[in-house]
Amino acid sequence: MPDAAPERPNVVELQGVSKHFGGVLALDAVSLVVERGTVHALIGENGAGKSTLGKIVAGVHAADAGHMLIDGEPVSFRSPKEALDHGVAVIAQEPSVVPMLTVAENVLLGSEPRGGGFVRRRALNRRYEQLAEEAGFHLRGTTPAGRLRTAEQQQVEILRALARDARVVVMDEPSAALSGPDTARLHEIVRALAAAGKTIILISHFLREVLELSNTVTVLRDGRVVETTPTATATEQSLVEAMLGRPLTAAFPSKSLPPEDAPVVLSARGIVARGVVDVSLEVRSGEIVGLAGLVGAGRTELARAIFGADALRAGEVVLGDSDSLRGGPRQSLSSGLAMIPESRKDAGLIFTRSVRENVTLARLRSLSRMSIVRRGAERQAATSILDRCDVRGAHPSARVGALSGGNQQKVLFARMLLCEPRLLIADEPTRGVDVGAKRAIYDILVSLAESGMGILLISSELEEILGLAHRVAVMRRGRIVAELSGDEMTEAAILAAAFSEPAGVEAA
Repeated sequence: MPDAAPERPNVVELQGVSKHFGGVLALDAVSLVVERGTVHALIGENGAGKSTLGKIVAGVHAADAGHMLIDGEPVSFRSPKEALDHGVAVIAQEPSVVPMLTVAENVLLGSEPRGGGFVRRRALNRRYEQLAEEAGFHLRGTTPAGRLRTAEQQQVEILRALARDARVVVMDEPSAALSGPDTARLHEIVRALAAAGKTIILISHFLREVLELSNTVTVLRDGRVVETTPTATATEQSLVEAMLGRPLTAAFPSKSLPPEDAPVVLSARGIVARGVVDVSLEVRSGEIVGLAGLVGAGRTELARAIFGADALRAGEVVLGDSDSLRGGPRQSLSSGLAMIPESRKDAGLIFTRSVRENVTLARLRSLSRMSIVRRGAERQAATSILDRCDVRGAHPSARVGALSGGNQQKVLFARMLLCEPRLLIADEPTRGVDVGAKRAIYDILVSLAESGMGILLISSELEEILGLAHRVAVMRRGRIVAELSGDEMTEAAILAAAFSEPAGVEAA
């Protein structure tokens, strides 16, 4: 009888890994063991170091100190390509696609089938179709990636990792931009990968997702490992307390209903635009109106049409008792209509510029004299509004791309609030944000409503919609198919409306 095979080494092991960004210590002597064929979750508040740790494993960053072992062998990756050569792939928090290439070309970028120095298009498309079918994703391979929504770009990232047959997959907030059905399918893929012997390092702010998917969970706080525990022994409450170092009170602040005679601050009438079909909607002063629906229902398209980022084909947008808004985002901002975009990377922040420059970007005209920015006035304005938005540990001169996701989102709020809006559109305002920063953003939204501002809130998290909104409008196929308030506002009612067919529209 042959001797038993020796136990295989842990697939990833970190020993005393540290990382600095300038004067900021992002990771402090972190040691971690990830077992083969498991889902190992990393959680913590924004700025805790979990994304930095994932990026070191994936070769995006190099550690300043410490050692990393893959399959028991010491490694030091200088690029994601080197990591990929060792079987480590990463799915980034912010999708990274080449917009001019097709979906299939993005998925197989760098591993295209070639012959005679040329890409074999038919073979490439066949390979893509096979991958998409196995994953259960229904993206046309010939579609230019630049036309995809954020959720669809995330699917491209997932397929790209699958195409490379990686042994270790680092997933940084993979479900943050996905709808319920897409998230469920992603979870199936994660389980299937682990069952096939792949190792998943899952970075997620969704504690339910962590508890449902992972075998082991590591909690980081201030760049240090607080605890590593089997997920079976953890609860949402225990994880929150480990992340924050204190108990968390109620997830949502209490809601105060606006006065019955509160004036209308936004009236959108008969809106027809890209992805929007004859939508009318009102928001009153002090009211939070939630806009719910599946990914692709037209929520973001409606928000962009109202804000003026997309052209109206028909209808009008009226703010208060002013004339119709027709001048695009610049007129909207000057009239008191501001918007937090769905993607802070693609449509929100300039990651290479400072926090101060990002905050004051929409108010440069008022902070300038003879086309020259008054730096003193700019610093004063930025510092004041950053304090109001609870942006922690970020110097105004720091590069905004170096901030945690939660602080980046608060910088977006600071920029819009500097414009003193009467109506704020918040599109997925807590996407990629941890539980502590979420509560801070919820507090900001509720306090703005209590001050009389109207809020149009778009969120794929039904719990968030129900916890914050006074009224909910549900969209499907570019139309509002239901408006719910009071006791009508339930998760079941929203889902029923989201999956229903609008009157007069045949099912596909």
